[in-house]
Amino acid sequence: MAIPSGPSTPAAAVVEVVDEIMRLYRSLPRRPSLEEVEAAMAVLRSARSEEEARMEEVDRMRKPPEVPDELFFVLKEVRRNLILLQSQEQSKEALYVVELDKRFQVFDELIQRASKLVSSSSSSSSSEEGEGRGGAGVEMELTKEMDEKKGEFGSFKGLDHRGGNVPSLRSEVPEGADTEKLSLIQVASLIETKAKKGAVVLDLKGKLMDQIEWLPQSLGKLQDVTDLNLSENRIMALPSTIGSLRSLTKLDLHSNQLINLPDSFGELSSLTDLDLHANRLKSLPNSFGNLSNLINLDLSSNQLSVLPDTIGNLTNLKRLNVETNELEELPYTIGSCTSLVELRLDFNQLKALPEAIGKLECLEILTLHYNRIKGLPTTMGSLTKLRELDVSFNEVESIPESLCLATSLVKLNVGRNFADLTSLPRSIGNLEMLEELDISNNQIRVLPDSFRLLARLRVLHADETPLEVPPRHVVKLGAQAVVQYMADLVAAREKGYMQTTRKGFWYWLCSLCQPRGKKNQEMGLGSAPA
Repeated sequence: MAIPSGPSTPAAAVVEVVDEIMRLYRSLPRRPSLEEVEAAMAVLRSARSEEEARMEEVDRMRKPPEVPDELFFVLKEVRRNLILLQSQEQSKEALYVVELDKRFQVFDELIQRASKLVSSSSSSSSSEEGEGRGGAGVEMELTKEMDEKKGEFGSFKGLDHRGGNVPSLRSEVPEGADTEKLSLIQVASLIETKAKKGAVVLDLKGKLMDQIEWLPQSLGKLQDVTDLNLSENRIMALPSTIGSLRSLTKLDLHSNQLINLPDSFGELSSLTDLDLHANRLKSLPNSFGNLSNLINLDLSSNQLSVLPDTIGNLTNLKRLNVETNELEELPYTIGSCTSLVELRLDFNQLKALPEAIGKLECLEILTLHYNRIKGLPTTMGSLTKLRELDVSFNEVESIPESLCLATSLVKLNVGRNFADLTSLPRSIGNLEMLEELDISNNQIRVLPDSFRLLARLRVLHADETPLEVPPRHVVKLGAQAVVQYMADLVAAREKGYMQTTRKGFWYWLCSLCQPRGKKNQEMGLGSAPA
C-alpha cells in the first residue's frame, strides 16, 4: 500500500507511516495464547501418531482367499485415503493456529525493526520534535501496540485463510445443555489449562464434537486429576499417555466407541471406580489386573468373549458387572476376587460356572439371567452371605442340594429354564430367610415336603408350571397359603402314618393272643393237629 503524501516535515511523514503500520497491525485477528499454541501442537502430534497407528492396521489386513488381489488393493487404498482425510480434518484447526502463531512472530520482528528505525531517526531529527509526536513517543506506541497484541489471550478468535471466523478456543468447559460442543483443539487447549491449574476434576460428558474419535496425547499432563468423565462421546481410542494419570481414582468412559484399551491402562494404579459400559471392547489388556485398587467395575454392553486371567488380581473388587457381552466362560481365577459382593453376568453365553465361585464368601448378589447354564456347581453352598440368585432363562436341569446351605438367600429365581426343570431340592426348607421364589414356566409338579418350613416366603411365582401338589387354586392364594398347605399335607400324612402304624401294631399284638388253631385257620393253614 502506498504511503499517502501530505506533511512536508520528515517527522510528520514518519508518524504517518507508523500510524499505517499500527492500523494494519490492529486489523490482524486476535493472537493465540501460549496455551492455545501448545494445545495445537499437541493435537498435531496426536494426529500424526493416530494416523500412523491406523495405517499400520491397514497394512496388517489379511486378504480373504476368495477376494481378488486388485479388489483388495482398492479396499486398502480407500481405507488409507479415508484415514488421511480424517487426519487432515482433525488437524485443520490446529494447523491454522500454529501457522497464525508463526505469522505473528514475523509481525513481531517487523514491529521491532520499525521501533528501532523510529528510535534511530528520532535522534537525527530531534530539532523537529515540536511539530508532532516525537520519535520516542512513536516508538513507545509501537511497543505498547505489540504488547497489547501479545496480551490478547484466552479469547482467541482467528480468521481462516478466506477471512471467515473459526470457533474461539475456550479454556473452560462450557456450561449448560445448549452450549456448543468442543472441537479437538479446544479440548487440547482445555487440557493445557487444567494441567497448569492443577485441576482435580474434569467433566467432558457429552461435550465433544461427534467428529472427535481420539484424544490428544497431552491428556497425560492431567497428573493431578482424580475424577475424569469422558462419557457419552464417540471416542474410539485412548492415548497411551493415559497411564500417566496416577492420581486418577474415578474414570467414566461409558457410551463411547472404544475398541480396545492401551497396555498403559494398567498403570492407573489408584483407580477405584471404572465405568466402561456401552463401548465396543472385545478384550482387555493383561495389564488390567494391575488395577488392584478397583472397587467398582462396569464392563456391561461390550463385545467381550473372555476375561483375562489377571482379573483374579483385583482382590479389592466389590462390584463387577459384565452383563450383555459374549462370555462363554469365567476364568477360574475369579475365585481370587474374594471381596466381591455383587457379580452380574446376565445376557452372555455362559455354559457353566467354575467351582472356584464357591470361594467368593462375601458374595451377596449373583445374577445369571439369560445364559446357557445347565447346572450349578456344588460349591455354591459355601456362599453363606448370598442374598439374591437369579438363574432364570437358562438350561438348568437340576438344582444341587448343596445350594440349600446358602441359608442367607432372600431371592431365588429359577424360572423359565428351557431344559424343563422338574424338581426343587428336597432340603429347600433350609432357606429360612427366603422371601421371593420364582419357579415359573418349568415342569415342577410336586413341591418338596420341606417347603412348609419357608415361613418368610411372601412372593411365589409359578405361572405356566403344572403344579399338582399343591393344586393350582391353592397357589393362586399366595405364597403363605402354599406353605400352609404343605404343612397341613405333611402333618396329615404323618398322622395317617402313625394311625396306620398303631393299627398294625395292635393287630399283630392281638394275633399273638389267639389260639394256635384259630390263628392257623385264619391264615389258611388248616386246623391244628389233635
